Amino acid sequence: MANRNEESATVRRVSLRLLPVLLGLYLLAYLDRVNVGIAALQMNADLKFSAATFGFGAGIFFLGYALCEVPSNLILARVGARRWLARIAITWGLLTCAMMFVRTPLQFYSARLLLGVAEAGLFPGVVYYLSHWFPESHRARALSGFIIALPLAQVIGGPLGGALLGLRGALGLSGWQWLFLIEGLPPVMLGAFALVYLTERPEDAHWLSPVQRAWLIERIAGERSRIRGTAVSPVRALANPLAWALAVPYFAYYTVALAGVFWTPTIVRESLHTGDSVTGMVVGGIALVGAITYPIAAILSDRSGERCWVVALGLAFGAAGCIGLALLEHSPLRFVALISIALAGPFVMPSIWCLPTRFLHGPSAAAGIALINAVGSSGGFFGPSIIGFFRTVGGNDAAGFYALACLSLLGAVVSVGLRQMKAFRPMTELATAA
Repeated sequence: MANRNEESATVRRVSLRLLPVLLGLYLLAYLDRVNVGIAALQMNADLKFSAATFGFGAGIFFLGYALCEVPSNLILARVGARRWLARIAITWGLLTCAMMFVRTPLQFYSARLLLGVAEAGLFPGVVYYLSHWFPESHRARALSGFIIALPLAQVIGGPLGGALLGLRGALGLSGWQWLFLIEGLPPVMLGAFALVYLTERPEDAHWLSPVQRAWLIERIAGERSRIRGTAVSPVRALANPLAWALAVPYFAYYTVALAGVFWTPTIVRESLHTGDSVTGMVVGGIALVGAITYPIAAILSDRSGERCWVVALGLAFGAAGCIGLALLEHSPLRFVALISIALAGPFVMPSIWCLPTRFLHGPSAAAGIALINAVGSSGGFFGPSIIGFFRTVGGNDAAGFYALACLSLLGAVVSVGLRQMKAFRPMTELATAA
């Protein structure tokens, strides 16, 4: 048995080796998602896209993404994370560059759909990959070190996108075209680097000492034997009711989060009457709140062993922010505070993704994780579409925010219910019961 210092040294070594590359991949992936919201500040006017057209095009990405999640993750489990994650990054980077040639709504829809197909499997693939490298008591923090790319992409993407829009007219290209071109090239390069840098499993980690490697392999194997998970077939995993139940709070989270990601730049500019650059800075500042809450929530989740309560708390934050945005007048300070609260809810993600491996192992875990992410990610289609629909029909955002608040509260209630199930209790309780 390793002492506490050896355990910390091993986990730290694994974190420093793997997380920077995985963080970079997800950061670039999320930059690719949020950049369309920034691009809309010019693109919608240049191409004469309505709010409904943009909302549908922004959201259709997630239909392609959701449809291909499960097959993509099953391929990853078969060919290995290193090869498949590299393939995903390279193809989505090339397709992002191709977005600069969009001219019509149909081209916009098609490009976004293909982009979703290309990127499918990145997130669940990394979640599955990290489950082989980090023990349960360190997993939420490890996941937060990867998932924090979500708010960081907004922190970076807002100001960066605003600056790239300022290139309008250079070499005859619009600012939004420069944005897609410049933000599409880094994933191609990082994907190629990941192909030669990532290590598949702890057994292959020659950059760990023999003692560290042996401890990590033994610790993860021991946890799997203590948890009542089974290595069922991937097809049976897709029918597991626990996987579908976990998809409910994740769907709620994703719907609210992506509605905010795609519409916040437009709503900020309309509410605060700012230009492109200042809008980007404000959007980045709002996202910084989420970046701060991620590690705090992950530490709380790991130390307490509580996952479901942290998820419920995050979704309740999201609901409170949405209700406030619907009810209250949008003075600048109040607006920024409320939308920051609404978008702070994503700190639920690390805790959610600690749960699937409580009841699934091996390829069945890859299938179950992909299913949860596929169902949840479809909320990325509905969230932007909800805001776009109510803007077009009613002329304001209030009804859309009420709908998002109700969905977020539903997710919180389901999370509280899941806490009552033995599979989702803290590991300390399971160990005591054993």
